[in-house]
Amino acid sequence: MTAKEVLCDVIEFARRVTRAYLSDFTDDDLLVRPIPEMNHVAWMLGHLIRSEHSLMTRIDVSMPDLPPGFVDNYTGETSRSDDPKLFKTKDESLALLETDRSTILTALDAMTDDELDEPVPESMHRYARTVAAVFRHVGTHELMHAGHIAAVRRKLGKPVLI
Repeated sequence: MTAKEVLCDVIEFARRVTRAYLSDFTDDDLLVRPIPEMNHVAWMLGHLIRSEHSLMTRIDVSMPDLPPGFVDNYTGETSRSDDPKLFKTKDESLALLETDRSTILTALDAMTDDELDEPVPESMHRYARTVAAVFRHVGTHELMHAGHIAAVRRKLGKPVLI
């Protein structure tokens, strides 16, 4: 398995877990907080979309435009809101995630090993030092948040998956 194949596998595995964990969620379920100060899943999905856009554009990957007002609805301030009108529905969020994921995997496939080894801006070094590490972060960041979804699943009494 090549490094590029491993990165693709990590990214795709994270998405399979997210889709599985959300498979039986309603839009109302997305607004449940596992504990009072923890973000709900509706906000977290927007955070993932916003983060992936930011990460990819910072390494010069052209991403599809986000809907108008999207970025403003997924900030630290809005993470405290339980107003469903601020957030996308489950289907809307999953559609945006899938569009982005397709773009990300296409960009990854087009990169050479030398391009993947290129350094990233210093401001990104907290989580990645190379372009390849940015792609790795896309998958591991989503997988970390999938654990958050698992906690909400437990709170809602949904079956354990994966």
